[in-house]
Amino acid sequence: MAYKMDYRRVGLTDSEYKRINEILGREPNALELELVGVMWSEHCSYKSTRPMLKTHPPKGKYVLQGQGENAGVVDMGEGWGFAFKVESHNHPSAVAPFQGAATGVGGIIRDIIAMGARPSVSMDGLFFGDPKLSKTQNLAKGIVEGVGSYGNAVGVPIVGGKTYYAPCFTDNPLVNAFSAGFVRLDKMASSQTAKAGDLAVLLGSKTGRDGIAGASFASKELAEDARSSKPQIQIGDPFEEKLLIECCLDLLDKGLIASMQDMGAAGILSSSSEIACKSGCGIDIQMKQIPLREKMEPWEIFLSESQERMLLIVEKEKLDPVFAMARHYGLDCAVVGTVTDSLKYKVFDGEELIAELPIGILGDAPEVFWPAKEPAELPKRQVLDGSKLASADPEQDLLTLVGCPNGASKHEIWEQYDSMVQLHTIVGPGQPVAAVEVPDTKRACLLTMEAEPCKCWTDPYTGAAETMALSLRGLWLSGADALGMTNCLNFASPENPEHFFELQQSIKGLADACRALDCPVVSGNVSLYNETANGRIYPTPLVVTAGLLTDRDELLRAGATKDGDAIYMVGKEKGSLGASRYQDLKCGEPLGKTVEPDFEAEKSFRERAVKTARGHLADSGRVLAGGGLAVALASEAIASGTGLKIDLKPQGARELTLFSEGGARAIYAVPQQKTAEFEKTWAGFPCRRIGAAGGDRLTWDGMFDVQLGELRKTFTEGRQ
Repeated sequence: MAYKMDYRRVGLTDSEYKRINEILGREPNALELELVGVMWSEHCSYKSTRPMLKTHPPKGKYVLQGQGENAGVVDMGEGWGFAFKVESHNHPSAVAPFQGAATGVGGIIRDIIAMGARPSVSMDGLFFGDPKLSKTQNLAKGIVEGVGSYGNAVGVPIVGGKTYYAPCFTDNPLVNAFSAGFVRLDKMASSQTAKAGDLAVLLGSKTGRDGIAGASFASKELAEDARSSKPQIQIGDPFEEKLLIECCLDLLDKGLIASMQDMGAAGILSSSSEIACKSGCGIDIQMKQIPLREKMEPWEIFLSESQERMLLIVEKEKLDPVFAMARHYGLDCAVVGTVTDSLKYKVFDGEELIAELPIGILGDAPEVFWPAKEPAELPKRQVLDGSKLASADPEQDLLTLVGCPNGASKHEIWEQYDSMVQLHTIVGPGQPVAAVEVPDTKRACLLTMEAEPCKCWTDPYTGAAETMALSLRGLWLSGADALGMTNCLNFASPENPEHFFELQQSIKGLADACRALDCPVVSGNVSLYNETANGRIYPTPLVVTAGLLTDRDELLRAGATKDGDAIYMVGKEKGSLGASRYQDLKCGEPLGKTVEPDFEAEKSFRERAVKTARGHLADSGRVLAGGGLAVALASEAIASGTGLKIDLKPQGARELTLFSEGGARAIYAVPQQKTAEFEKTWAGFPCRRIGAAGGDRLTWDGMFDVQLGELRKTFTEGRQ
């Protein structure tokens, strides 16, 4: 009876507590209540989003392992798989920026190890508040240092990412960590292959109090006094992680592991119960055999999120060589339990049974169906104030867009990262698309990371659909086939009907775009309750899409325009100024909708863009994104070191031609001898020659005439 009135302390509702009693046929004891409470938290169970996430298309021609594993895996060909996933570490990074970001990197790397893959790629999605505020500057400094410190030390290259600034992230920054790795298909690991009689082996760091109840912490909004949350922040050791990587891969290579699970949210509890649940087994855990750094209570041991640990499932006859391998790498290793056929999760303190739960209760939290209501202010967000959008001085507007926080170079961030370690990076930070070599082949894996918070704020459905389409356009333009997508859904509290509406519509926008454009969703993460007493974040679905080039020599890059090239624009001349970078800067807040999805146009763009790249019909190409056509031209001129002379005559309002965003649109630099073939390839799709490359200025008749040096300085140093 001790917890009858205290179940809310572990985050359970009245109905959930009643359901637990019904399943057990009794009241849970104190430890059992803690165990169920954390596994039924939003962060572990996805109870608010599971029905919606099922609408994401999970299957595709390249998918080897989809949703439900530690990471998704797609087929790269020639016997190679590519495991990838993105996760959030938002709340921890808000209260302890360095360690929160660092352990986010470490945690997602372990998801990749758990698939049997060598972590080979990292990217980060960072969302900060007003860059003029000292609070933002301090948070950003700690977060970036945390990402770089851990990634550099563990030896995984950070090849790209996204950094975005908006006032809504001032109190609640977002840190979305992406990792990926290559695995031989005959060496893939799984969390679903344990069987009765196997042993549960804990490998890596000792368990301590850092990170206790981190999953529950991530399932509620941040306290106004963030210092109270610091005990729930994990502490990372990248050098221990490096040893863990090498040891796990060595064990897998020698066939010594039956199953493996990362210890992420909810630590030993989640890893052991998930393996048992997915494998259709039970498991007995011997608490006294868990190596500890300090004296801890049973619930603390099971909920600790201490870093650099993996749970291995090992057949008894292979235990000795597993321990020998652990000693070789200097890692702690202990048998902590046994897989059973009981379908029960049992915890023993010596001979005493101190918790006994049906395994299903830990892996199947009741779904929550929150009411949804269109935000009352949504119609107001979708109205553009045309009087504020006129461009009296296009040249100054262009320079402002190029130098604003979301337009300027992020070199001060990515120069802190090692992007070349492992020596397989083809295209690294600062480019629209990252590219890495597939080991021992001529193939390349391409990656894009995109998020459009402003567009999702003014219209969650169209904003999310545009985000997804934008991530695909970059791959297509580069010549790649899309393999699959992983996403991180960053939203406010689902308990607010208006916030839940935004979540529903964003997921629908992603799902519809993925289904229409043949891009399966192979993994993902949901981060809710991103709000404080001072406000909430914009709806921010972040997507990372992977693509394949069978011949990396066919890669079409941005920033490779040559003197004398003809400049083409493909796609409609105008997109939308709604929720664009230009509109936000002019009005001080995002207003207006982006373009409605046109999936047929996207598919037509895909066909021609891939053919252009693989046929070597252009020297350079760049998708239109933030800032529209004018900023794309400026970015291309800066990256190429080549001037551009544009002679396009706008049809109607020049602001729309210059700065509108959205839709399947791009610019190309085409050698003169290939213009006829290029135009033939794009026949049937909007395509027009708009200028030529050469000189040291970016000029557009009647619009602007800017020296390349001034453009580059503005881009590099920023402009308020």
